[in-house]
Amino acid sequence: MLERLELEAFLTLAEELHFGRTATRLCVTTPRISQAIRKLERRIGVPLFERNSRTVRLTPLGKRLRDELRPAYDQISASVLAARRGDHVKRAITVGFSTPWCGTLIAQAAKAHRIRYPDIAVGIEEIQLTDPLGRMRSGAVDLQLTEFPIAEPDITTGPILFSEPRAMLVSRQHRLATQESVSLEDLADTPLVTIAGELVPRYWMDHHFPRRTPTGRPIPRGPAANFWAEVLVHVSQGVGVSTAALAAATFHAWPQTVVVPFRDAPPIDYGLMRPALELNPLVEPFLETIRDAAVSQ
Repeated sequence: MLERLELEAFLTLAEELHFGRTATRLCVTTPRISQAIRKLERRIGVPLFERNSRTVRLTPLGKRLRDELRPAYDQISASVLAARRGDHVKRAITVGFSTPWCGTLIAQAAKAHRIRYPDIAVGIEEIQLTDPLGRMRSGAVDLQLTEFPIAEPDITTGPILFSEPRAMLVSRQHRLATQESVSLEDLADTPLVTIAGELVPRYWMDHHFPRRTPTGRPIPRGPAANFWAEVLVHVSQGVGVSTAALAAATFHAWPQTVVVPFRDAPPIDYGLMRPALELNPLVEPFLETIRDAAVSQ
């Protein structure tokens, strides 16, 4: 019979593939995780992980054990959580999204999840641009689909579900509006409308609203908006341009604006994030559902 720490250490390490992050998630020391894994491997009689100074990987038997244990563990965890909350409380998770195309994918996954798990309710909530991490840190959402990068010690990230080409949002009267594509260097020639964000990580802001072009030219700053509708208004009036995903052409189509793809910018990655600690056990089954939904898009 597996001990609880052995089981949780194995399943968490199988996901993180990193002893330090596994220890952080389980609120124990790294040596405790190493000890639990060695004890489990002695009990089974074969290695479950291949590890060296740089990498940790599951062995074929480790992968098989993970696939067999995970569904049972998730169901047990969900049942325990429901018992703690009381049988009269419906089991539920809340999933946040940052853009309409993220929300669409979540809604598709929620529909499929209700078929797989009829007793689990999936709530969906839009996350405001100016506070991308606050709702998760407050416990209001259990899982969030958002633009990467996200690098916070209290948040676990991954996997990336999809990517969107990066584009420039310009007024229809702008000189670049008729171009087939634009360059990051073009950002130096006009103010960049950004997001107001004392609560937005600086590295995230610099990634999506850079301060300099690849050759080092400064990018002038335009107004900072609190909502995406404000960005559209500023751009449509010729106050400046903004960066966006190419999907904005469909979901935020305005007659006064045009979305032109960058030819030299990396795509925008959209991935999942969740609290590193106190994870709602109902999240794990939903992760599988939303991965399937992303693949079938």
